[in-house]
Amino acid sequence: VITNLMSAIPFIGIDLVNWLWGGFSINNATLNRFFSIHFIMPFLISIMVIMHLTFLHEKGSSNPIGMKSKFYMISFHPLFSWKDLIGFLMKLYFLFLIIYLAPNYLGDPDNFIPANFLSTPLHIKPEWYFLF
Repeated sequence: VITNLMSAIPFIGIDLVNWLWGGFSINNATLNRFFSIHFIMPFLISIMVIMHLTFLHEKGSSNPIGMKSKFYMISFHPLFSWKDLIGFLMKLYFLFLIIYLAPNYLGDPDNFIPANFLSTPLHIKPEWYFLF
């Protein structure tokens, strides 16, 4: 889907696909790039969230009008930081508890079906398969 969307961009679509995936075929280089992007993306999102919270702490939140007056600034009290940190750690603790005590609880039941490479599972079959 991503490859089709990228290749539909006029003039630069094919170059974008070649730059992003290494081509239209699925081979080792394509899979390595795909897995690398999916591995790095949560870390990039986490870094952006941390930067956002850091700037909120340092500069405060201004009003939508953009006035420079300190009277209109909303302070970001350290209490909220501790509250958010403790809430995050508690959620992480309960997630780890579920993972360690019942590792299959959050899993997909399809993972326990023996693989058959000759048929595509229904939950990942594209819509155009149903036309034939």
